[in-house]
Amino acid sequence: MTSNQRLILAVGLSLIFFVAYTAIFPPKQQVQDVNQTLKQEVSLKTQEQNVQKNETTQLSGHEIASDESIEKGETDSLVSIYSDSFDMKIDTLGRISSKKLKNNKYHDKEGNMAQMIPPSGVKPLYIRFADESLNAQASKVPYTTNIKDINLSDSTKATLTLTQKLDGLTVSKNLTFYKDGHYDINVKLSQDKRYFIYLGQRPQITGEQMMTVKGAMIYAGDNLTTIFKDGDVEGRSSFTDVHLAASFNQYFASIFYGLKPDTTVLVERDHDDNPIVYVDANANMSFNGYLGPKEYLTLKSIDPVLTNAIEYGWFTFASAPLFKVLMFLHSIFGNWGWAIIALVLIVRLILFPLTYKGMLSMQKMKDLAPKIKDIKEKYKSDPQRMNAAVMETYKKHGANPLGGCLPMILQMPVFFAIYRVLLNSVELQGAPWILWIDDLSRMDTIYVLPLLMGASMYYQQKLTPNNMTDPMQQKVFQFLPVIFTFFFITFPSGLVLYWFVNNLFSIAQQFLVNNKYEAIKAARHEEHIQEKHKNDKN
Repeated sequence: MTSNQRLILAVGLSLIFFVAYTAIFPPKQQVQDVNQTLKQEVSLKTQEQNVQKNETTQLSGHEIASDESIEKGETDSLVSIYSDSFDMKIDTLGRISSKKLKNNKYHDKEGNMAQMIPPSGVKPLYIRFADESLNAQASKVPYTTNIKDINLSDSTKATLTLTQKLDGLTVSKNLTFYKDGHYDINVKLSQDKRYFIYLGQRPQITGEQMMTVKGAMIYAGDNLTTIFKDGDVEGRSSFTDVHLAASFNQYFASIFYGLKPDTTVLVERDHDDNPIVYVDANANMSFNGYLGPKEYLTLKSIDPVLTNAIEYGWFTFASAPLFKVLMFLHSIFGNWGWAIIALVLIVRLILFPLTYKGMLSMQKMKDLAPKIKDIKEKYKSDPQRMNAAVMETYKKHGANPLGGCLPMILQMPVFFAIYRVLLNSVELQGAPWILWIDDLSRMDTIYVLPLLMGASMYYQQKLTPNNMTDPMQQKVFQFLPVIFTFFFITFPSGLVLYWFVNNLFSIAQQFLVNNKYEAIKAARHEEHIQEKHKNDKN
């Protein structure tokens, strides 16, 4: 491989993967059953086996858009629920109309509590009947309740009953709320009428970052995850054997789980082509729900299946285990910044044998550059013979043309995995490190970390040997730290910290390799001199 090819490979891998990955390689959505994570790559044929082709795909008159006028109307609060971590309200239509999170890290810039429920659109636990006349009545008749206020500060759970009396039909909702954010729901109808229970619009909380997936998720069947992204939903899709259904954004989710295998869950677009999730219910319906942050330990303590709602996009297969490693390190250091630094150390130790060999190979390539240049000049009219001679020279001296690129290639999956972790893990939201870094999930507002990262990359570049003879190559290579610094300015400070510390370890390792190689060269030179003196005496 020529030096031009090596440069193209290094720059291409660095810039394409690291800057344009999300934009260039977004998951491609199928017509109805959209993006799937790499937990299991599923063909369209497999998806069609999970989508039920029954009468639920032909619900006469059941158009989401026609309901928006009903959902936009404000109704009175019927029940108020208080806890140490949230305040919740249920309105007179039996829906969860408000849930505010008290944790300071979720507050907006003005100090207001984060509101999980959007002001308009379908709300969680809304019931819609297939019979339009019955549904019109249900949208006007208020529920009654056996309790008005619930305080979960002193208890782990509380139960209430909501009742709606319609013409010839009584609807009863028995709800049990827990202080960790999940709830149990049981719906009973006095007559068997077809109806649907809605999961609600996804949370729309201020501060959502770019390049994060938002929409709906269905986790069903044999560990199959199907993602419906906002603004990219077509038609209606239905699923059975659903383990969980979620409407989610970067950090929060509304989730239904604990559904019976034969329950049909449907996903349909609203007037903005965003997904709406609802359950095809029966006269006596029981399942569970969760509304809150996607905190791994909280979800796991409620039900391990809920941890599948934490979605890292295409890199979930690498990001999910990496986050578990970070959690373990956090349990030791008590700080996510130091946990990230410890992760860098672990990764460097694991890759040390390969990176060490790669750095030695680059040193050898530098020393061989004059010989390679002579070979190319000698056989320039015979490319086949020239390539054979070049490879023979590399082999003779134990040099690998790809050795210098290998460490970068091996670190890229870890880089992207931690990038998705820092973007999607709510645990890191508002997590401080030291000094001015008070939120590792956000950019460094005074740009110190990106500048340090760029400076360390420049210094590492100076220490790293190269055999470039083309002035244009050298100029491009010299500008890489500037380009990287520019792109890193808007990246989460935790990610910049990861790459900066990684550069520091690379610099230390390069010093070690350079000194080791010089010692090896000096020993060989001394051995050569001694051998020459010995031959002269003979």
